Amino acid sequence: MIDIKTQYAGLTLRNPIIVGSSGLTNKAERNRDFEKAGAGAIVLKSLFEEQIEMQSEALMQDSDYPEAADYIRGYVKANQVNDYLELIKKSKELCTIPIIASINCYKADAWIDFARQIELAGADALELNVFFMETELTEDFESIRDTYVSIIRKVKETVSIPVIMKIGKNYSNIPSLVNLLKVNGADGVVLFNRFYQPDIDINNMQIVSGNVFSNHSDLSDTIRWTAIVSGKIPGISIASSTGVHDWEDVVKCLLAGASAVQMCSAVYTHGAEIISQVLTCVEEWMHQAHYQSLSQFQGKLNYANIPNPAMYERSQFMKYFSNRD
Repeated sequence: MIDIKTQYAGLTLRNPIIVGSSGLTNKAERNRDFEKAGAGAIVLKSLFEEQIEMQSEALMQDSDYPEAADYIRGYVKANQVNDYLELIKKSKELCTIPIIASINCYKADAWIDFARQIELAGADALELNVFFMETELTEDFESIRDTYVSIIRKVKETVSIPVIMKIGKNYSNIPSLVNLLKVNGADGVVLFNRFYQPDIDINNMQIVSGNVFSNHSDLSDTIRWTAIVSGKIPGISIASSTGVHDWEDVVKCLLAGASAVQMCSAVYTHGAEIISQVLTCVEEWMHQAHYQSLSQFQGKLNYANIPNPAMYERSQFMKYFSNRD
């Protein structure tokens, strides 16, 4: 009997497939459908700190009373938060698999009370989606690192449910950051988040949105850093995200050391049925490879378990092409 259960950030998942945070997961009824399709867990659509602030600013521009700014900001946030708490409660009523709440944030203090409410609403874990675009010439890298640490530390002091950090691949030293997050209480990390992709319309001379969805080529960085982080920093759960589109991608991430994978673009493209298809193929692969459980091959090809770990390092790029004309 093949067992595809996995342990992720202190949660027991019936399988490693997590439906990632997106517009797909903003309705409880649809989350129930993802469970029926086989998902191991669901991350609810993120509540965006920046979006709340923008909505507040828009309302304040229409107000003749500047002194009402605090009231308006509080009103907008309260309504957004209440709607989100209802999504958590309804999803927990309709689903039996873990429901993971998500906050897209860049400050710690603004979300402490909300983190408590998320726990009380019944969320099984909290994913903190943190992203910094480093563009300033005088950027203080230590302050950025300290912001990550401050967020995880303050939220962990507030709640008892698992807290997971979803980070971007643009950070200069990913293993160092993950190690700091682990030391300060993070139960898991997601590698990586995916944000707005800009493009240029050369005919209308405008900045426009690029491709919203990830593709297979994005998986390379996900595999690389999953393997390096899992090999260098044991004891923290990793969910591989970005570029995971089929069952082979799932197996690759597990071999690299992931405890779970997040699928989003593939579910948008193919519908919920892709989940059951992926699981069927993973189980068939395990059967053919004579594996009875995920633990028998998870991390088998990570940085610590291969003869030449430099295969995951950037210097191999030149070696690969050195014998080509």
